[in-house]
Amino acid sequence: MSAEARLREQVCLFAKSLYDRGLTPGASGNISARLEDGRLLVTPTGSCFGRLDPARLSVLDEARAHIDGDAPTKEVALHAAFYETRPAQTGAVVHLHSTHSVALSMLPDTDPEDMIPPLTAYGIMKLGKVKLLPYFMPGDPAMGEAIRGLAGKRSAVVLANHGPVVAGKDLEAACYAMEELEETSKLAILTRGLSPKMLNEAQIQGLVTKFNVEWDD
Repeated sequence: MSAEARLREQVCLFAKSLYDRGLTPGASGNISARLEDGRLLVTPTGSCFGRLDPARLSVLDEARAHIDGDAPTKEVALHAAFYETRPAQTGAVVHLHSTHSVALSMLPDTDPEDMIPPLTAYGIMKLGKVKLLPYFMPGDPAMGEAIRGLAGKRSAVVLANHGPVVAGKDLEAACYAMEELEETSKLAILTRGLSPKMLNEAQIQGLVTKFNVEWDD
């Protein structure tokens, strides 16, 4: 099996896993993954993560033009911005409509610069600081401009009233980080108003140093 065929299968496998566990409903969410030659495999517009066909994934060239497969997601600009601003660290991008991270994005006291509270070690290790971006209409190219405005400093963001977007070194890493984002958001919702014991600054900095976490503003 070729590297491209393996990656096509992997995209569909991870997508179905995310769908089966209720992390993105209906025909929501999109995934992209970079091939060795710089082309992108992208989930098609209007597709359900539970029923993707590896042979019908969209293919974009290095200029992000559609060259093969079904029509790509309307969020191509969002994905492209991560590959452009974090080229060395980004081999895949995952965008979901997951319940708890979206809920957290709508609460008035959520910190837009660091929206995930330091509740767990893995939330910090896998995500760093998560930026809350404002609401954009789905498909608005301005989402890509908002990512570019971060100058490559964040691997994970949440679009307000919409959903999280995570870039990783490969598809597996991006999916695992996305799951960590949703689970930590769930913990934040469950413990809200209960004065949970969070990691202190020394504990956070210990994780940042040991695991080389991107933590600067």
